[in-house]
Amino acid sequence: MKKFSIMICLVSALLLGMASCGDSQQKRLRLSKQEKAQLDSIDRASLKVGVMPTLDCLPVYLAYEDSIFLKQGVTVHLYRYNAQMDCDTAIARKRVEGTVTDLVRAARLQKQGTQLFYPVSTNLYWQLITNRKARISELKQLSDKMIAMTRHSATDYLSTLVIDSVKTKYDVYRVQINDLNIRLRMLLNNEMDAAWMPEPYATQARMAKHVALADSRDKNLQLGVIAFRSKLKAEPRRKKQIDRFLKAYDIAVDSINKNGVHHYAALLTKYYGIDAQTVSNLPKLKYSHAMEPRQRDLKVADINN
Repeated sequence: MKKFSIMICLVSALLLGMASCGDSQQKRLRLSKQEKAQLDSIDRASLKVGVMPTLDCLPVYLAYEDSIFLKQGVTVHLYRYNAQMDCDTAIARKRVEGTVTDLVRAARLQKQGTQLFYPVSTNLYWQLITNRKARISELKQLSDKMIAMTRHSATDYLSTLVIDSVKTKYDVYRVQINDLNIRLRMLLNNEMDAAWMPEPYATQARMAKHVALADSRDKNLQLGVIAFRSKLKAEPRRKKQIDRFLKAYDIAVDSINKNGVHHYAALLTKYYGIDAQTVSNLPKLKYSHAMEPRQRDLKVADINN
Protein backbone atom coordinates (compact mmCIF):
# COMPACT_ATOMS: atom_id res chain seq x y z
CA MET A 1 0.00 0.00 0.00
CA LYS A 2 2.85 2.36 0.87
CA LYS A 3 4.59 1.62 -2.46
CA PHE A 4 1.32 2.35 -4.30
CA SER A 5 1.10 5.72 -2.52
CA ILE A 6 4.68 6.52 -3.54
CA MET A 7 3.85 5.78 -7.18
CA ILE A 8 0.86 8.15 -7.08
CA CYS A 9 3.04 10.88 -5.57
CA LEU A 10 5.69 10.44 -8.24
CA VAL A 11 3.15 10.59 -11.07
CA SER A 12 1.59 13.75 -9.60
CA ALA A 13 4.98 15.42 -9.30
CA LEU A 14 5.89 14.48 -12.88
CA LEU A 15 2.68 15.92 -14.30
CA LEU A 16 3.10 19.17 -12.38
CA GLY A 17 6.69 19.47 -13.51
CA MET A 18 5.78 18.85 -17.16
CA ALA A 19 3.15 21.57 -16.98
CA SER A 20 5.63 24.16 -15.72
CA CYS A 21 8.21 23.18 -18.35
CA GLY A 22 5.57 23.43 -21.06
CA ASP A 23 4.84 27.08 -20.24
CA SER A 24 8.51 28.01 -20.58
CA GLN A 25 8.84 26.13 -23.87
CA GLN A 26 5.77 27.84 -25.35
CA LYS A 27 7.21 31.27 -24.53
CA ARG A 28 10.44 30.33 -26.30
CA LEU A 29 8.55 29.13 -29.38
CA ARG A 30 6.70 32.45 -29.64
CA LEU A 31 9.97 34.35 -30.19
CA SER A 32 10.86 35.33 -33.76
CA LYS A 33 14.12 34.14 -35.36
CA GLN A 34 15.55 37.65 -34.96
CA GLU A 35 14.63 37.76 -31.26
CA LYS A 36 16.17 34.32 -30.70
CA ALA A 37 19.37 35.44 -32.44
CA GLN A 38 19.53 38.54 -30.23
CA LEU A 39 19.05 36.41 -27.10
CA ASP A 40 21.78 34.01 -28.23
CA SER A 41 24.15 36.96 -28.77
CA ILE A 42 23.45 38.30 -25.28
CA ASP A 43 23.95 34.82 -23.80
CA ARG A 44 27.41 34.46 -25.36
CA ALA A 45 28.59 37.84 -24.03
CA SER A 46 27.15 37.57 -20.53
CA LEU A 47 28.08 35.47 -17.53
CA LYS A 48 25.20 33.01 -17.22
CA VAL A 49 24.40 31.77 -13.71
CA GLY A 50 21.77 29.24 -12.62
CA VAL A 51 19.78 30.29 -9.54
CA MET A 52 17.01 28.92 -7.34
CA PRO A 53 14.18 30.53 -5.34
CA THR A 54 16.10 29.84 -2.14
CA LEU A 55 17.41 32.46 0.28
CA ASP A 56 21.06 31.57 -0.29
CA CYS A 57 20.57 33.20 -3.72
CA LEU A 58 19.40 36.54 -2.31
CA PRO A 59 22.80 38.31 -2.76
CA VAL A 60 22.81 37.27 -6.42
CA TYR A 61 19.28 38.58 -6.98
CA LEU A 62 20.12 41.84 -5.19
CA ALA A 63 23.32 42.36 -7.19
CA TYR A 64 21.34 41.76 -10.37
CA GLU A 65 18.31 43.88 -9.46
CA ASP A 66 20.31 46.86 -8.14
CA SER A 67 22.72 46.76 -11.11
CA ILE A 68 25.66 46.01 -8.81
CA PHE A 69 26.96 43.52 -11.36
CA LEU A 70 26.83 46.15 -14.12
CA LYS A 71 28.55 48.73 -11.91
CA GLN A 72 31.38 46.24 -11.40
CA GLY A 73 31.65 45.79 -15.15
CA VAL A 74 30.03 42.39 -15.68
CA THR A 75 26.78 41.53 -17.45
CA VAL A 76 25.08 38.65 -15.64
CA HIS A 77 22.23 36.66 -17.09
CA LEU A 78 20.27 34.66 -14.48
CA TYR A 79 18.75 31.31 -15.40
CA ARG A 80 16.01 30.65 -12.86
CA TYR A 81 15.13 27.05 -11.95
CA ASN A 82 12.89 25.44 -9.32
CA ALA A 83 14.83 22.16 -9.08
CA GLN A 84 18.48 21.60 -8.21
CA MET A 85 18.65 18.89 -10.88
CA ASP A 86 17.85 21.52 -13.53
CA CYS A 87 20.66 23.79 -12.29
CA ASP A 88 23.10 20.88 -12.40
CA THR A 89 21.98 19.83 -15.87
CA ALA A 90 22.42 23.41 -17.10
CA ILE A 91 26.05 23.61 -16.00
CA ALA A 92 26.86 20.06 -17.13
CA ARG A 93 25.55 20.89 -20.62
CA LYS A 94 27.32 24.27 -20.64
CA ARG A 95 24.14 26.32 -20.77
CA VAL A 96 25.50 28.33 -17.84
CA GLU A 97 28.96 29.19 -16.59
CA GLY A 98 28.03 28.96 -12.93
CA THR A 99 25.23 27.77 -10.70
CA VAL A 100 24.08 27.44 -7.11
CA THR A 101 24.24 23.85 -5.93
CA ASP A 102 25.29 21.75 -2.96
CA LEU A 103 28.65 20.05 -2.53
CA VAL A 104 27.23 16.52 -2.66
CA ARG A 105 25.62 17.19 -6.05
CA ALA A 106 28.73 19.06 -7.23
CA ALA A 107 31.04 16.20 -6.28
CA ARG A 108 28.85 13.84 -8.29
CA LEU A 109 28.98 16.18 -11.30
CA GLN A 110 32.77 16.23 -11.09
CA LYS A 111 32.95 12.43 -11.06
CA GLN A 112 30.73 12.46 -14.15
CA GLY A 113 33.18 14.75 -15.96
CA THR A 114 32.04 18.31 -15.22
CA GLN A 115 35.02 19.92 -13.48
CA LEU A 116 34.04 22.70 -11.07
CA PHE A 117 35.51 25.13 -8.59
CA TYR A 118 33.70 26.79 -5.68
CA PRO A 119 34.59 30.43 -4.98
CA VAL A 120 31.47 30.91 -2.81
CA SER A 121 30.26 28.91 0.17
CA THR A 122 26.65 29.95 0.85
CA ASN A 123 24.43 29.86 3.94
CA LEU A 124 22.08 27.27 2.43
CA TYR A 125 20.52 24.94 5.01
CA TRP A 126 17.60 22.51 5.15
CA GLN A 127 15.02 21.59 7.74
CA LEU A 128 13.23 18.27 7.84
CA ILE A 129 9.59 19.35 8.03
CA THR A 130 7.10 16.69 9.06
CA ASN A 131 3.44 16.76 8.16
CA ARG A 132 1.40 17.78 11.20
CA LYS A 133 -1.25 15.17 10.35
CA ALA A 134 1.40 12.44 10.52
CA ARG A 135 1.93 13.38 14.19
CA ILE A 136 5.66 12.71 14.09
CA SER A 137 7.39 14.12 17.15
CA GLU A 138 10.66 12.17 17.04
CA LEU A 139 12.88 10.70 14.34
CA LYS A 140 12.11 7.05 15.07
CA GLN A 141 8.49 7.72 14.10
CA LEU A 142 9.65 8.14 10.49
CA SER A 143 9.27 4.36 10.24
CA ASP A 144 7.19 3.42 7.16
CA LYS A 145 6.95 7.14 6.22
CA MET A 146 7.86 9.02 3.05
CA ILE A 147 10.53 11.77 2.92
CA ALA A 148 10.69 14.10 -0.09
CA MET A 149 14.28 14.80 -1.15
CA THR A 150 16.64 14.77 -4.16
CA ARG A 151 18.80 11.75 -4.93
CA HIS A 152 22.59 12.10 -4.71
CA SER A 153 22.27 15.48 -3.02
CA ALA A 154 22.74 17.03 0.40
CA THR A 155 19.13 16.13 1.26
CA ASP A 156 19.82 12.48 0.42
CA TYR A 157 22.87 12.56 2.70
CA LEU A 158 20.89 14.28 5.46
CA SER A 159 18.20 11.60 5.16
CA THR A 160 20.87 8.96 5.75
CA LEU A 161 22.13 10.83 8.81
CA VAL A 162 18.73 11.11 10.50
CA ILE A 163 17.63 7.57 9.61
CA ASP A 164 20.90 6.03 10.81
CA SER A 165 20.71 7.98 14.07
CA VAL A 166 17.66 5.98 15.17
CA LYS A 167 16.34 2.46 14.80
CA THR A 168 13.09 2.45 12.87
CA LYS A 169 10.88 -0.61 12.89
CA TYR A 170 10.20 -0.38 9.17
CA ASP A 171 11.93 1.23 6.19
CA VAL A 172 11.85 4.98 5.60
CA TYR A 173 10.95 5.75 1.97
CA ARG A 174 12.95 8.43 0.17
CA VAL A 175 10.82 9.93 -2.57
CA GLN A 176 12.56 12.07 -5.17
CA ILE A 177 10.65 15.33 -5.57
CA ASN A 178 13.10 17.75 -7.18
CA ASP A 179 10.94 20.82 -7.79
CA LEU A 180 10.76 22.73 -4.50
CA ASN A 181 7.37 24.24 -5.26
CA ILE A 182 5.93 20.80 -5.88
CA ARG A 183 7.64 19.43 -2.78
CA LEU A 184 6.04 22.13 -0.63
CA ARG A 185 2.65 21.67 -2.28
CA MET A 186 2.70 17.93 -1.63
CA LEU A 187 3.50 18.52 2.04
CA LEU A 188 0.77 21.15 2.40
CA ASN A 189 -1.71 18.85 0.62
CA ASN A 190 -0.85 15.98 2.98
CA GLU A 191 0.61 13.87 0.16
CA MET A 192 3.99 13.57 1.87
CA ASP A 193 4.88 12.62 5.44
CA ALA A 194 8.03 14.73 5.57
CA ALA A 195 10.25 16.85 3.31
CA TRP A 196 13.64 18.53 3.38
CA MET A 197 13.01 22.24 2.92
CA PRO A 198 15.40 25.19 2.45
CA GLU A 199 14.26 28.74 3.14
CA PRO A 200 11.80 30.31 2.40
CA TYR A 201 9.96 27.00 1.89
CA ALA A 202 10.69 25.90 5.45
CA THR A 203 9.07 29.08 6.78
CA GLN A 204 5.98 28.54 4.63
CA ALA A 205 5.66 24.99 5.91
CA ARG A 206 6.08 26.04 9.55
CA MET A 207 3.49 28.76 9.10
CA ALA A 208 1.05 26.02 8.05
CA LYS A 209 1.73 24.35 11.44
CA HIS A 210 3.98 21.61 10.06
CA VAL A 211 6.84 20.66 12.37
CA ALA A 212 10.61 21.08 11.93
CA LEU A 213 12.11 17.84 13.25
CA ALA A 214 15.75 18.26 12.15
CA ASP A 215 18.04 21.03 10.92
CA SER A 216 21.22 20.61 8.87
CA ARG A 217 22.88 23.41 10.86
CA ASP A 218 22.80 21.19 13.94
CA LYS A 219 25.16 18.82 12.10
CA ASN A 220 27.76 21.59 11.57
CA LEU A 221 27.35 21.28 7.81
CA GLN A 222 27.81 24.06 5.26
CA LEU A 223 27.10 22.36 1.96
CA GLY A 224 25.70 25.19 -0.18
CA VAL A 225 28.00 26.66 -2.86
CA ILE A 226 28.10 28.69 -6.05
CA ALA A 227 30.08 26.64 -8.55
CA PHE A 228 31.70 27.59 -11.85
CA ARG A 229 33.21 25.42 -14.58
CA SER A 230 36.94 25.03 -13.92
CA LYS A 231 37.98 25.62 -17.53
CA LEU A 232 36.80 29.23 -17.27
CA LYS A 233 39.81 30.09 -15.10
CA ALA A 234 42.00 29.59 -18.18
CA GLU A 235 39.91 32.04 -20.24
CA PRO A 236 40.97 35.65 -19.39
CA ARG A 237 37.59 37.18 -20.30
CA ARG A 238 35.61 34.67 -18.28
CA LYS A 239 38.01 34.83 -15.34
CA LYS A 240 37.63 38.61 -15.25
CA GLN A 241 33.84 38.24 -15.33
CA ILE A 242 33.89 35.83 -12.39
CA ASP A 243 36.22 38.10 -10.39
CA ARG A 244 33.82 41.01 -10.94
CA PHE A 245 30.85 38.77 -10.11
CA LEU A 246 32.47 37.99 -6.76
CA LYS A 247 33.13 41.66 -5.98
CA ALA A 248 29.49 42.49 -6.70
CA TYR A 249 28.40 39.50 -4.61
CA ASP A 250 30.36 40.81 -1.60
CA ILE A 251 28.79 44.27 -1.99
CA ALA A 252 25.31 42.70 -1.99
CA VAL A 253 26.21 40.62 1.08
CA ASP A 254 27.27 43.75 2.98
CA SER A 255 24.00 45.43 2.07
CA ILE A 256 21.87 42.50 3.25
CA ASN A 257 23.82 42.13 6.51
CA LYS A 258 23.44 45.86 7.17
CA ASN A 259 19.72 46.16 6.33
CA GLY A 260 18.44 42.65 7.10
CA VAL A 261 16.62 40.19 4.86
CA HIS A 262 13.22 41.72 5.64
CA HIS A 263 14.32 45.06 4.16
CA TYR A 264 14.14 43.46 0.72
CA ALA A 265 10.45 42.52 0.83
CA ALA A 266 9.81 43.72 -2.73
CA LEU A 267 12.72 41.66 -4.02
CA LEU A 268 11.55 38.60 -2.11
CA THR A 269 8.05 38.93 -3.51
CA LYS A 270 9.34 39.34 -7.06
CA TYR A 271 11.82 36.46 -7.14
CA TYR A 272 10.36 34.11 -4.53
CA GLY A 273 6.64 34.70 -4.94
CA ILE A 274 6.07 34.95 -1.19
CA ASP A 275 3.61 37.30 0.51
CA ALA A 276 4.23 39.94 3.16
CA GLN A 277 3.28 37.62 6.02
CA THR A 278 5.84 35.03 4.93
CA VAL A 279 8.49 37.74 4.58
CA SER A 280 7.81 38.93 8.13
CA ASN A 281 8.23 35.37 9.44
CA LEU A 282 11.55 34.68 7.73
CA PRO A 283 14.46 34.04 10.12
CA LYS A 284 17.28 36.53 10.48
CA LEU A 285 20.11 35.32 8.27
CA LYS A 286 23.78 36.22 8.12
CA TYR A 287 25.61 36.14 4.79
CA SER A 288 29.36 35.77 4.29
CA HIS A 289 31.70 37.21 1.68
CA ALA A 290 32.77 34.94 -1.14
CA MET A 291 35.03 32.22 0.24
CA GLU A 292 35.79 28.62 -0.58
CA PRO A 293 34.04 25.81 1.32
CA ARG A 294 35.60 24.25 4.40
CA GLN A 295 37.72 21.13 3.95
CA ARG A 296 35.45 19.11 6.24
CA ASP A 297 32.45 19.86 4.01
CA LEU A 298 34.41 18.95 0.88
CA LYS A 299 35.35 15.63 2.50
CA VAL A 300 31.71 14.91 3.42
CA ALA A 301 30.68 15.50 -0.19
CA ASP A 302 33.49 13.35 -1.59
CA ILE A 303 32.78 10.45 0.77
CA ASN A 304 29.13 10.42 -0.28
CA ASN A 305 29.87 9.94 -3.98
